[in-house]
Amino acid sequence: MASNQPHLCFRSFVETLKKDNDLVEINSEVDPYLEVGAITRRVCETDGPAPLFNNVKGATKGLFRILGAPASLRASQADRWGRVARHLDLAPTSSPKDIINKLLSGAQLIPPVIVPTGPCKENKLHGDAVDLTQLPVPKLHQFDGGKYIQTMGMHIVRTPDGSWTNWSIARAMVHDKKHLTGTIHPGQHIGECFQLWKKEGRDMPWACAFGVPPAAIMVSSMPIPTGVSEADFIGGFVGRPLEVVKCESNDLYVPATSEIVLEGTVSITETDTEGPYTEMFGYVWPGNVRQAPKFKVNTITYRNDAILPVSSTGRLTDECHTMLGAAISAEILRRCKELELPVLDVFTILESQMTWAAVRINTAKLREMKTNSKEFSKLIGDAILRDRSGTLTHRIILVGDDIDVYNFKDVLWAFATRCRPGTDEIFYEDTIGHPYIPYMGWGNGHPVHGGKVVSDALQPSQYSGNRNWVAGDFEESYPEEVKAKVLKNWKAMGFP
Repeated sequence: MASNQPHLCFRSFVETLKKDNDLVEINSEVDPYLEVGAITRRVCETDGPAPLFNNVKGATKGLFRILGAPASLRASQADRWGRVARHLDLAPTSSPKDIINKLLSGAQLIPPVIVPTGPCKENKLHGDAVDLTQLPVPKLHQFDGGKYIQTMGMHIVRTPDGSWTNWSIARAMVHDKKHLTGTIHPGQHIGECFQLWKKEGRDMPWACAFGVPPAAIMVSSMPIPTGVSEADFIGGFVGRPLEVVKCESNDLYVPATSEIVLEGTVSITETDTEGPYTEMFGYVWPGNVRQAPKFKVNTITYRNDAILPVSSTGRLTDECHTMLGAAISAEILRRCKELELPVLDVFTILESQMTWAAVRINTAKLREMKTNSKEFSKLIGDAILRDRSGTLTHRIILVGDDIDVYNFKDVLWAFATRCRPGTDEIFYEDTIGHPYIPYMGWGNGHPVHGGKVVSDALQPSQYSGNRNWVAGDFEESYPEEVKAKVLKNWKAMGFP
């Protein structure tokens, strides 16, 4: 292979986590029934090192080891986002802002390059040799409706005319020997492709690749524009074409270094039960079973000693929050810049389970617009909440340039003290909401429409330019000479 860099090869990424002292190898036998999920969930909630389960009960013929929490946070503040940064060829000390800027850095689209073979072709199973029920697929949570093999893999589909290929993440569980059932939402790109195949009257060719290049799984969670292929987008910001190989049983292409690849079709007519599942918002609703399309698996290819990445979703902090949060932040910021709005930074607040986006405004440019709270809030709300980039965002918090959107204490302070409930807010009840958020799907009101708001946490003086207040903090409440003296003597006084 031309490249085994950590952001382009999952196996190299795992080795890099080991060098970072951010990996715990568990060589004793671990049960995929709840034990793998429980350990991984505990890691997510304590910001521990990623667990690599090398001895999974029931694994045979190299299928498979399991890596948990592949993009969760680290405990150290110095490299808290290090595991996510490694996905993008960034230093482990990179900040969320660095990660978002990297996702925005691609100046052009670079299509992938087709190579004749790759590590994902080292082993092949066809026909009767394919039996999903014999794989050590984990049941991750006690009340999940089944064994979810797809929590951190990448669905690969394309339109019938071949003009657009979509890579995306959506959960899927083992149904029987040859089938998965999984969610396909009409509003997502995989759903748009699926509808086109339905119109053609043909089942949709499909692949699901696990242990793909970390840069690829990161981008597959991004709400990039319709019609743009993720493979091309990835090439743009890593600065080189991604290497892909053709599937064995259909005409799709998968990353050559993938750990495991499932190949087959998605039925346009057959459905079966899926769920319940413990959601990224931190809830499970026992008994909440849905009908979902059936994914038929015809072929499995995999690397020697393959590794299946899994996300044990739930309360903070796991891959849904870090990867999806950063990806949504990047796309909202991209949208604002395209529209030439006076936006400096955007960050999807982790503590909100990704449902809030803090938007930092350039107040000097805001004043040049000679606007007011209602007009500006509607301008921002229409730009984001009516756009695909804001699908998951249910509350936008507008803050001034004195607020650090990457610091939840800052954002909460501004929101709690500067936004008058109702008066400084504009509600959007005619937009599409996310049905899995508890106050949507299991709350009051319509489960899909509405539930969105722009909360203006800018002071009136930030619109007029006559700031009449000073923050009661170290930075603003003391003269420079006093601050300098305090900082110079800080360690000598005994403070860490």
